[in-house]
Amino acid sequence: MFQKILIANRGEIALRVLRACKEMGIKTVAVHSQVDRDLKHVRLADESVCIGPNPSPKSYLNVPAIIAAMEITDAEAVHPGYGFLAENADFAERVQKSGFTFIGPDPDVIRMMGDKVEAIKAMKKAGVPTVPGSDGPLPEDQDECLKIGKRIGYPVIIKAAAGGGGRGMRVVHTEAALINSIHITQAEAKAAFGDGTVYMEKFLQNPRHVEVQILSDGQGHAIHLGDRDCSLQRRHQKVLEEAPAPGIPQDVREATYAACVKACIDIGYKGAGTFEFLYEDGRFYFIEMNTRIQVEHPVSEMVTGIDLIKEQIRVCSGLPLSIKQSDVVIKGHSFECRINAEDPKTFMPCAGLVKGFHAPGGLGVRVDSHLYNGYTVPPNYDSMIAKIITFGDTREIALNRMRNALDETIVDGIRTNIPLQQMLVRDEAFRKGGVNIHYLEKKLAE
Repeated sequence: MFQKILIANRGEIALRVLRACKEMGIKTVAVHSQVDRDLKHVRLADESVCIGPNPSPKSYLNVPAIIAAMEITDAEAVHPGYGFLAENADFAERVQKSGFTFIGPDPDVIRMMGDKVEAIKAMKKAGVPTVPGSDGPLPEDQDECLKIGKRIGYPVIIKAAAGGGGRGMRVVHTEAALINSIHITQAEAKAAFGDGTVYMEKFLQNPRHVEVQILSDGQGHAIHLGDRDCSLQRRHQKVLEEAPAPGIPQDVREATYAACVKACIDIGYKGAGTFEFLYEDGRFYFIEMNTRIQVEHPVSEMVTGIDLIKEQIRVCSGLPLSIKQSDVVIKGHSFECRINAEDPKTFMPCAGLVKGFHAPGGLGVRVDSHLYNGYTVPPNYDSMIAKIITFGDTREIALNRMRNALDETIVDGIRTNIPLQQMLVRDEAFRKGGVNIHYLEKKLAE
């Protein structure tokens, strides 16, 4: 087991990783930008190193500075959290070549899953259900592209192979608009990702976003921890998540779980990972794999009782999984609301001094947050400042606890999206379960 881990992130996920390390008796190194010297995890870490000015490219994305920090502190491994460098294969490779351990999958696996075309090929081979599509990059021949569109059936969606986060995609409803849309998406992809490769898929009209959490040790063993529903989204960004996804037949779930586990073993995956699917009309369709810990991982922890970060650290230290599939029992229901420092109506980020912070409590309530009274939320990074998670024996109990938890939460000095979350947990359609990925934006438009 590692003796010392450097945490290459900030905010609530850095604090979450630090807590797991402390429980495991592992010393921690916190790296931070100049504005983040007062972050909670920086204060609690055994050591801290300032790695640069406030802009991310000069600090949290500064690979030479992070590796230098590992060298001067004698850290053995780096935990990237999510975002920043978490899915950067070049960073993982630089870490390994410098003699350290990257807490995540091997660089080649990150690259394969980061290339959506290659990822889909790997998933098809493993038997993971995929969306009907071009089965590879679109050719230069326009007639061939038109044939592919006709075979799939309209509407279709053009996607950048290197895309992510909702960027690099365009929906096409008619054959007449196809070729021009391909050219536009290729140009956008080249500008945004440095790679103009695009592919085509069937555009599902009203799907849900359901994902499967896995753990794999890279030694031939992998398990799943059930699924999560992340359909409440705004501009492709998740707002509220729950586990398990409501209203999905168990046989459909089990078949998808088995395919995901097989895929992990086939590609030699190591660590925690998430298979993201669109779910419509009783079928799962693979869209991408996230090769890191997810923001919404706590809901899976709540319904299984398994600490994902600890297992992630264990397997990346070379140990096998400490649990078998038969040890995983999914019990009860869990919700997570993302609390952002933003105006609840305009969604404009709202930095500033937190004059007062009161976290909710009670049975079945968990808060993952780096906030404290007197902390100043900087304008330089993502606006998420807390995650409120609730658990109950039933979905109704967990949802009622979330409603109470949101009503108890106080954040003075800055605006937050708590009013939006309070509205959502009282929404009749959401309370029934199973809303699609367009539901929130339509509701906000109304």
